[in-house]
Amino acid sequence: MTLDNRALLDELLRDGCIRMAQGAVLKEQPRTLAEDFSFDRIEGMLLGLAIGDALGATSESMLPAERRRRHGEVRDYLPHHRVEGQRIGLPTDDTQMAFWTLECLLADDGLVPENLATRFTQERIYGIGRTVTEFLRRYKDQGVPWTEAGVHSAGNGALMRIAPVLVPHLRTPSPALWADAALAGMLTHNDGASNATCVAYVRLLWELLCRRDTPPRGWWLETFCEAASQLEGDTHHRPRIPGKESSYNGPLWRFTKEQVGAALDAGESVLDAGDRWYSGAYLLETVPTVIHILELHGDNSEEAIVRAVNDTRDNDTVAAIVGAAVGALHGKATLPHRWLDALPGRTRPDDDGHVYDLIAQARAQFGP
Repeated sequence: MTLDNRALLDELLRDGCIRMAQGAVLKEQPRTLAEDFSFDRIEGMLLGLAIGDALGATSESMLPAERRRRHGEVRDYLPHHRVEGQRIGLPTDDTQMAFWTLECLLADDGLVPENLATRFTQERIYGIGRTVTEFLRRYKDQGVPWTEAGVHSAGNGALMRIAPVLVPHLRTPSPALWADAALAGMLTHNDGASNATCVAYVRLLWELLCRRDTPPRGWWLETFCEAASQLEGDTHHRPRIPGKESSYNGPLWRFTKEQVGAALDAGESVLDAGDRWYSGAYLLETVPTVIHILELHGDNSEEAIVRAVNDTRDNDTVAAIVGAAVGALHGKATLPHRWLDALPGRTRPDDDGHVYDLIAQARAQFGP
């Protein structure tokens, strides 16, 4: 039976240990999946994440114009320095931490936050960010409890790895799903915007698994903001758009709603919208970018991922988050074979096939 962390989340909320509001969405019953639900959707979600990460990894942090100048339109894996220029899909921290999360969920038959925190300390993390580095220092080196080791950071390092937490809930969905999303996220990034975003994104993924059609325009933005607005609380975040001043100082969900809404009304492309709010690793950049890409290209798995890889700055993480969403909606079958064929499925330098083995285990243990 899958673990139920609702009481633990209630305790942390009551004691002020987790930066998040007690929104009604936390008591919401997730919809039951259709009787003919196919695990192909979960494979699509998990492999979409890994593919997006790998496609973006070799040109991460470039501005889109510089990336295009060097590489043209990126539609396949670029030569990778870790394997002597082979064109294969290798992981960064996005894939590693997402699939180590899945490892722990399988081992514990659900989420045990302390075990997940420990798992993150055990191996080299490729492209590790400052927030996770600080989490490791607190938890591993200083012995700070997992409930206190998370950093007050609105970076995208929790959001990028959160998708697998829904897998143990496929057979018996309950509000414990939202508790798991919050607890797994706060381990490293204990911030109101990050915690709210993790829950809102997992809820969006669950809704995608329940759909039989591509959502209409506005659905992605409304679905995300509906949940995030209940959970973020009274946060004050400022945009950091290079070379531009902004008077905005408020919650992430409102910034996302205003900016993405304006971009859609103006018919802006992903590139144009990136000039509006930037597209880096700060959640005020990542979240509007992800939602905007899904609004424009959510009907096409390949194009959504390609636009994320080419038209954003933190492109591996944006593409991983977008890839998980379109994979959950459309399934593994819509991911191009050339991407899957050249994805070894690693989380370490030499564990070829590990990603695929974990997915097979998840199908057997948690599949409906």
